[in-house]
Amino acid sequence: MNRIQQLFEKRNKNILNVFCTAGYPKLNDLVPIVESLEKSGADIVEIGIPYSDPSADGPTIQYSNGVALKNGMNLKLLLEQLKDIRMTVSIPLIFMGDINPILQFGMEAFLQACQTIGIDGVIIPNLPLREYEEMYKPLFERYEQSNIFLITPQTSEERIRKIDRLTNSFIYVVSTYAITGGQLAVDAQADYFNRIKAMNLNNPTLIGFGIGDHNSFHAACQYLNGAIIGSAFIKALDGSNDVKVTTEKFVKSIIN
Repeated sequence: MNRIQQLFEKRNKNILNVFCTAGYPKLNDLVPIVESLEKSGADIVEIGIPYSDPSADGPTIQYSNGVALKNGMNLKLLLEQLKDIRMTVSIPLIFMGDINPILQFGMEAFLQACQTIGIDGVIIPNLPLREYEEMYKPLFERYEQSNIFLITPQTSEERIRKIDRLTNSFIYVVSTYAITGGQLAVDAQADYFNRIKAMNLNNPTLIGFGIGDHNSFHAACQYLNGAIIGSAFIKALDGSNDVKVTTEKFVKSIIN
């Protein structure tokens, strides 16, 4: 049982997954941010791999990618920065990134590195489901990495159930067919969320895109197992003089 499964085994409500971009706001801020996220109450940390043309990301996360790349962040350096992360952090850690830098690094080499440093799962929005199933699934299993899939309001029930069969962690429920960073009226998507809940999937479900404050987080948690916050946290970090203090204040504002 991996760390993600262990988390949901212990608790399946009000799960907070916080996204941050590696190398933002400063090159070496990632480890203190991740440590502070755990300390302040986040349940999962989703670490964005900076890329010049990220998939589905809105202006805020695109901006953080640009800053991180300008700072000198790359996948090799990211893996080096996290080599000792399991000495101080115990909650699940997930990478999210475009498939292109991962393929350039080498899929097997990447997954092996993830296992070595203690990463629990990977979100690759533009990795086709069929390609994963036919080419990469054995590698993910060999290196004990969960491949976390995204679904949207337009995703068919047939595809959702197939994703559920191929998943061993959680399903990322994209709240709307849009990019990150918008503001979501959670109840406006009630039919969608209730439809997912009524499917009685084998895996937990977390709502992402448009969740950014205490009210939207707790509203999302009324429907599914928890929610993912990204752009709002990136905005909070912008210009921060102390990322640890900023992180702790932000997380507490969400969960308290």
